[in-house]
Amino acid sequence: MKLVFATHNKNKLQEVQALFPKDITLLSLDDIGCFEEIPETADTIDGNAILKANFVKEHYHMDCFADDTGLEVKALNGEPGVHSARYAGTHKDNEANIDKLLANLENRENREARFKTVIALNLEGHELLFTGVCEGTILKERKGEHGFGYDAVFQPNNSEKSFGEMEMEEKSKHSHRGKALRNLIEYLAK
Repeated sequence: MKLVFATHNKNKLQEVQALFPKDITLLSLDDIGCFEEIPETADTIDGNAILKANFVKEHYHMDCFADDTGLEVKALNGEPGVHSARYAGTHKDNEANIDKLLANLENRENREARFKTVIALNLEGHELLFTGVCEGTILKERKGEHGFGYDAVFQPNNSEKSFGEMEMEEKSKHSHRGKALRNLIEYLAK
């Protein structure tokens, strides 16, 4: 089976490919010749995942799945949420996003946060959603060199390490994306 994963993000593609069974070939947006940035104009994480999956289905007529992820911080009323990738501006700068987050949390005791990933699957005319959530805490400073996005400042509950300190395999056992993907893979295996 060939399935398009609607992403240009090589880190994300690597993380996902590592979890998928060998009999499913994943294609990225680049692999199918889609080099444009798919608009993410929905006001929810679910909505953006659906927009991306529908875009591929409509323009490339291929079965696909798309994900959207947001970091929701309790003390910031759920920010950055759907705006996580562009929290510090439209240029999608991970370091600037982390800097803004840490500045907004300065002097705040409550650092509870959660990552939420929603995967929208368009397969043989059906649309399904799979969700994964990882509860944790925002650290006061960056720890680790692995991962991307907010990984260096997010420590999942029941762990002494940030996502940035974890190898990919260890991170996927805890992560929101790993949980959503396991649900998707389980569905595809049926």
